[in-house]
Amino acid sequence: MKKIFLAGHNGMVGSAIHRLLKQKKDIKIITKNRSELDLCNQQNVKKFMMSERPDEVIVAAAKVGGIYANNKYPADFIYENLQIQINLIHISHLQNVQKLLFLGSSCIYPKLADQPMKEDVLLTGSLEPTNEPYAIAKISGIKLCESYNRQYGRDYRSVMPSNLYGPGDNYHPENSHVVPALIGRFHEAKIKGLKEVLVWGTGNPKREFLYVDDMAKASIFVHELDTNIYNKCIKKMESHINIGTGKDVTIKELATTIKDVIGYDGDVVFDTKKPDGVPRKLLNVDLVKKLGWEAKTSLREGLIKSYDDFLQTHHDYNIDGKS
Repeated sequence: MKKIFLAGHNGMVGSAIHRLLKQKKDIKIITKNRSELDLCNQQNVKKFMMSERPDEVIVAAAKVGGIYANNKYPADFIYENLQIQINLIHISHLQNVQKLLFLGSSCIYPKLADQPMKEDVLLTGSLEPTNEPYAIAKISGIKLCESYNRQYGRDYRSVMPSNLYGPGDNYHPENSHVVPALIGRFHEAKIKGLKEVLVWGTGNPKREFLYVDDMAKASIFVHELDTNIYNKCIKKMESHINIGTGKDVTIKELATTIKDVIGYDGDVVFDTKKPDGVPRKLLNVDLVKKLGWEAKTSLREGLIKSYDDFLQTHHDYNIDGKS
């Protein structure tokens, strides 16, 4: 029976991957909680890997957050993500793990890259300043995978998703991404009968949103893809594949859709003094489609499922941070 170490199984995307892997009868899934294994501690990771000896590794562990968190804690974001990636990828190699999947983020691409963004625009321009430390860490993860492939013949692959949302998301009012943040704000406004909901920025930037279960399916698809087929589609010196829907919406359209899904009757007000981030961030997903995968969940369908999950898991949510 094949043993797979899934790092980050309690996170949103990690838990979705965990649900999928549990459906497979020929796999033993190895997981560890943060209290059991500090992925930033190289010696502890090494002891764990030597003891468990997994056949394959999936790196879904990361420190993540929205614009506010990235702006406020840049040192934490670059340090912790670099440590996690270096430890898992390097020690996987030392333990002769031949197959590894690394999960990144679409923020790796230049701020003003041509849209939609192809894999080969990586490192062709300046990054968005608000999340540059996190992006640099994720770029380093991609390059680690590429480097071990080149030097040692490993099969270390990387998938770069667009903005993820869905069950298991982080609904912290300040440190969360835009979808869970807006779900929390509109929900509380509805419950309290507030007349308006404040949304950061102008509402004009466009974003692509991918339902987390679709991302999990794409991750397993890419990880299990035949090596010959994979290598034929991946250019030399690359290891990453974009994962997304190939469609984007403005933040204003997103807010309006969430407002409708939640059933809030008040007004939406945009705080133009707050940062917008990059003007547009749409992935070119031609490569993953060529390989044979395509997203299935529409934005509205995904938001309905996300709100249902929110209602089940955050009964006493309020925007002051108590949940």
